[in-house]
Amino acid sequence: MRRLSLLLALPLLAAAPPAFVEHTITSELKGGYQVVVADLNHDGRPDLIALASGLHELVWFENPGWERHVLAVNQNRMINCAVVGDEIVLASEFANQAKDSIGLVSVLRPNGDPREPWTATEIDRLTTSHRLRVADIFGNGKPVVVNAALTGAAATAPDYRDQTPLVYYVPGEWKRRVISTENSGVVHGIFITDWDGREGILTASFNGIHLFRYGKDARWTRTEIAKGDPAAWQKSGSSDIAIGHLGKARFLAAIEPWHGNQVAVYSERGGKWEREVIDTTLSDGHTIQVADLNGDGNAEIVAGFRGAPHSVYVYTYDGTTKRWNRSDLDNGTMGAAACAIADLNKDGRPDIACIDSTRLKWYEGR
Repeated sequence: MRRLSLLLALPLLAAAPPAFVEHTITSELKGGYQVVVADLNHDGRPDLIALASGLHELVWFENPGWERHVLAVNQNRMINCAVVGDEIVLASEFANQAKDSIGLVSVLRPNGDPREPWTATEIDRLTTSHRLRVADIFGNGKPVVVNAALTGAAATAPDYRDQTPLVYYVPGEWKRRVISTENSGVVHGIFITDWDGREGILTASFNGIHLFRYGKDARWTRTEIAKGDPAAWQKSGSSDIAIGHLGKARFLAAIEPWHGNQVAVYSERGGKWEREVIDTTLSDGHTIQVADLNGDGNAEIVAGFRGAPHSVYVYTYDGTTKRWNRSDLDNGTMGAAACAIADLNKDGRPDIACIDSTRLKWYEGR
């Protein structure tokens, strides 16, 4: 176990970084890619789905003892899943190159006992289906599942130039409905957010950060929030995105560019989002989360990267110096592909779960 250690000296009045105790749930994954928090057995305790692209089983770990169960069998190259009601939508048969990516989308349904394998039913094939998220995009309390492809069907490396589809499915109907094909190149990250009273979709792509909203006129709008990294195409734009607050002020946190080395923070001033790069030391940055981890009213940023030294960092804002201070959540033993934040042990404190190629870990908030 390891407590969070401070890397950068903090002023006397700065908020203390949050503290965690590390627990390894499993070290037997293969190609671990996504961790999802969901109460699968409806016992009031959040469980963890560990999606690993190199396994042929989608597995979950039951809270509190973290017993391993199988959700689906005979799956290949799984890349993302999302829980909506009592069903799970799964994207599999994925590859970065569109010509090699079937983009299979399936719905998993339990057969009574959620600890036994669920039944998988194919609902779509969308090339490079990559990010699945649940969103109440119509504001009617009936969530849909959003599917963001990584690239367009005609995209090829290294430029990946093609229009990239963003679609959704209505549960029960499970038919593909198109939101937009206005993004182009690689669309690596999406984030569901209550932007102005209704949930919208933020995308992070070679084009930058964009907000998609469904309007009262029954039309989708796409609004540019920021251009992301200003470098030339392939190194341009944004990779992963999340939103938090410092007091009442909203900010955006991003990893840039695609699989990049930077953590960038966007603050709104005068109707424009100003970019500040707070770290340039990530290697293959792949996950970013934002939450108030220490209960002081200001959100922290959690960023993980898959390259050496395979670490997860926490950034705490110091209102005195107006800077973000970095500390370790895990240094050297977690090349995080994804993290999720939730109160896993129901003690009122946020916890963090992270997954890498072989491991799933729980960082217990203290």
